[in-house]
Amino acid sequence: MPKVSIIGAGNVGGTLALRIVERQFASVTLIDIASSLACAKAFDIKDSQKSLNKQFDIVGTTDFSYLKDSNVIVITAGVARKPGMTREDLLLINSKIIKDISAQIKQFCSHDTIVIIVTNPLDIITYIAYKELGFMREKIIGFGMNLDASRFANIISEKLSVSVTEINPLVVASHGQEMLPLARFTLVRGKPLTEICNKTIIDEIIKLTMNRGAEIVSLYKTGSAYYAPSAGLLELIEIILNDQKKQTTASCFLNGEYGLKDVCLGVPVVLSRDGIEKIIELDLNLEEKELFQKAASVIKNSLPK
Repeated sequence: MPKVSIIGAGNVGGTLALRIVERQFASVTLIDIASSLACAKAFDIKDSQKSLNKQFDIVGTTDFSYLKDSNVIVITAGVARKPGMTREDLLLINSKIIKDISAQIKQFCSHDTIVIIVTNPLDIITYIAYKELGFMREKIIGFGMNLDASRFANIISEKLSVSVTEINPLVVASHGQEMLPLARFTLVRGKPLTEICNKTIIDEIIKLTMNRGAEIVSLYKTGSAYYAPSAGLLELIEIILNDQKKQTTASCFLNGEYGLKDVCLGVPVVLSRDGIEKIIELDLNLEEKELFQKAASVIKNSLPK
């Protein structure tokens, strides 16, 4: 059975662990430096086996040597956003955390391991992880764009009274304030959103999408989203471990794609058991290109010196 290790046993990590073992397609190792937290959640999850009539393979630990033989590692560790805090405010603390974790991964894992980054600010932390790990760029995946796309679809669904199952959303660029929901490439019942809504409605939907994460943070008051992120992560992991070769979106290291180099940015990709099998280059119009380039510039300018 494939092995998924989750570093960070908070709300996202713990919920993701539960989602994976209930689907029974991989074993889970849950790691957290907080004394006993990962162990407690692993015990709690295992104690649901009889009620669900399922057998789980999950371990909780503080010992990073348990990363050995992981097929996929998901990094959720880091300080979560608090009300009034931007993702960029988190950079100073979370960049140190990701460097420490990267050292542990290099010690116990091979370069074939696929690493999914969840820690914010997502695109910058993904870049730091790529540089620190020294793995092929195909193995480092930043999670966030398919969460933004899911939010985009949900808001479109509410506004247009259309089932989310009939919506194929697309959001690219940064998992942050420079995100770019692409109405022209988003299909509702097979038609572009731009052919269904006028610009006023589309602008409203995009604004709601861009503010959704901060809205959830303000409502929680002491945390951030975890149900939707864990669902999105489950989707990525299933695509990888089942070698589905399916298109989704992810933040990855660009090396000439979209005319950009040395930056991590959210783009459409095809995932397989080898990680990022293909980066898909969209035929962006002039306005979309300018916004995409702006997002890249903001990320580059925010990188630690």
